[in-house]
Amino acid sequence: QVQLVESGGGLVQAGGSLRLSCAVSGRTIATDRMAWFREAPGKEREFVAYSGSGTFYVDSVKGRFTISRDNAKNTLYLQMNSLKPEDTAVYSCAITRYGGSYYNRDAYDFWGQGTQVTVSS
Repeated sequence: QVQLVESGGGLVQAGGSLRLSCAVSGRTIATDRMAWFREAPGKEREFVAYSGSGTFYVDSVKGRFTISRDNAKNTLYLQMNSLKPEDTAVYSCAITRYGGSYYNRDAYDFWGQGTQVTVSS
């Protein structure tokens, strides 16, 4: 059984930093294509960052967020710097087994429960 467990969320002031972790069990992520998505209240879940053959980011986080992974720990990370109130959302990690458009949430097969990030102004 594949499980993804996010951690590292919390309350931070604008301009602060957080590092999210996504620990995976039940499969080895070394060759997996993975991503972070976020869902703010009243909004649809949106793509944030992707890690596969390359890395990709939504324009709103470029230069501030960095996606990375530690294959030995089977864990995906999202380093978030210079946080803004508009970054407030539940952040979830996901794995796609078969690829497809990396920014399309429907391409992903496995999801974590998410971790809340709240940025105060």
